[in-house]
Amino acid sequence: MAAQTLAPTRKSSERLAFLDWTRGLGAFIMLQGHSFHSFLRNDQREAGPYVFSQFVGGIAPAIFLFLMGVTFAFLMDGQSRQLAPASQRVWRALRRSGYLFLLAILFRLQMFLFGYPGSPVSELFKVDILNAMGLAALMLAPMAVFGTFERIKLCAVLGVVIAVLSPLVSSIDPNALPWLVRAYFVPSFSNFGFFPWAAFVAFGMSAGSLLRTVPREDLRVVMQWSMLIGILLVMGGQYVSNMPYSLYSKSEFWLDSPGLVVIKLGVLLAILSCAYLLVNLSTLLAGAAQPGGLLANATQWSMFRLLGRASLVVYWVHIELVYGRWFGFWKEQLTATQVELFASALIAAMVTLAWVRINWRQVVGWFAPPMAPQPDAASGD
Repeated sequence: MAAQTLAPTRKSSERLAFLDWTRGLGAFIMLQGHSFHSFLRNDQREAGPYVFSQFVGGIAPAIFLFLMGVTFAFLMDGQSRQLAPASQRVWRALRRSGYLFLLAILFRLQMFLFGYPGSPVSELFKVDILNAMGLAALMLAPMAVFGTFERIKLCAVLGVVIAVLSPLVSSIDPNALPWLVRAYFVPSFSNFGFFPWAAFVAFGMSAGSLLRTVPREDLRVVMQWSMLIGILLVMGGQYVSNMPYSLYSKSEFWLDSPGLVVIKLGVLLAILSCAYLLVNLSTLLAGAAQPGGLLANATQWSMFRLLGRASLVVYWVHIELVYGRWFGFWKEQLTATQVELFASALIAAMVTLAWVRINWRQVVGWFAPPMAPQPDAASGD
């Protein structure tokens, strides 16, 4: 389906560096937000530092879900380029969903076991962001049937539909649904339900499909449009959310509002544009011939890019450190300044962990015993 008309295929070893940078920014925001949420004293939670940390922290899950949609679209596009049949493309997408669900199950199991016997059994069934990714991938896997150009439009429409339906799903009588269905689908402050969070996956799939059709030399222009569209979305979402009337009989802005989804999407697009500029600043200033946002400057150290490339292990480990029993004696006991110091130490530790994760072969080599010199065959020894 129009696969032959796409831009030239990028090598599989190449990565869009500004996407890694954006994911790393999301991890950075997540680390500070979770630190404040877990350790700040209750009497300081009405003050500016906590409110700001949680307000900014709300964009981190949207970043992860959006970029998961981007990579999901890359997977589908890669299958299309290989002229794989529709059934195989859908199967690969379903396998990705299964992989995400497996990670989610293992994560919840690890949290339960490490917290045992104090952790409740309900901990095993909590719908976290990995569960949300798995469900979104499952529900959106049929998009693999379509070509890349078709997916740009269809996934954008699906994102809008999911966002618009979210307040309606919230109004469903909770007693009419099994608890697990509610946890996975109905908007909630305690779970990452399909509504409205899957909208960011759908929008990410649309954006990822678009990126696969853009030649490298044109990506700069796309990022300029990304900034402009992002600003307009933020302004439009803010305007609509502040209108004195609503299409919905019941809607909570911070939970299920389509306006909030639009605002976060606008912020996301603006962040992507800024990330592209920062990653390629030296290239753009020098007028070099590699404006595509690829790892042309892979040797340059970047904290955000490190965190982005190892975001899964950073997420997994930091949740245990922040919400597990390791620092339980500090839970809700620290001042804002003390939490800031803890968050700084945590970020430094996670950057180190990310570096080790990416360069683990080099690290293993440091501790491997030196190989004994081999005898020279020509000497006859």
